[in-house]
Amino acid sequence: MSRIGLKPIEIPNGVDVKVDGGNLVHVKGPKGELNQRLDRDMTINIEDNTISISRPSDSKHHKSIHGLTRTLLANMIEGVTEGFKKTLVIEGTGYRASKSGKKLVLNLGFSHPVEIEDPEGITVEVPDAHTIVVSGIDKQLVGSFTANLRDHRKPEPYKGKGVRYSDEYVRRKVGKTGK
Repeated sequence: MSRIGLKPIEIPNGVDVKVDGGNLVHVKGPKGELNQRLDRDMTINIEDNTISISRPSDSKHHKSIHGLTRTLLANMIEGVTEGFKKTLVIEGTGYRASKSGKKLVLNLGFSHPVEIEDPEGITVEVPDAHTIVVSGIDKQLVGSFTANLRDHRKPEPYKGKGVRYSDEYVRRKVGKTGK
């Protein structure tokens, strides 16, 4: 039994949720608007500023998507009210980030700078040369964009150089020793 899928979702003031045919959900709030098609088998009920999700049967497929549907809907509501933010930290000598227009320029020890265009719906800020703040209303988009930034130079275990999340712990290894 999905415990997450059974929890109701509170709709905050200023947020408008509509469900069209085929479970196409439109969520509009102060920060923006999100649309997503959720699974057709799930039943989405909106009553008195709460949303409840129920499944038609106890089959394995319906049990597996019950909690997922509720979480996706809760993330949409949280995104249009508060938004999502991830922070990346760059460590290493000569490694730095800068912003020029809508492009993020990363110097990560390659022979060329890495230039990345900001995707639609994402805001990238560079408060200093070693910190990148990615924010937006779509949790999936923010997470995938920060993961792509991190993939350009993952943190290595010997000196810790590279791009890492601000709350990520990099396990250090001991280098080779001389005679």
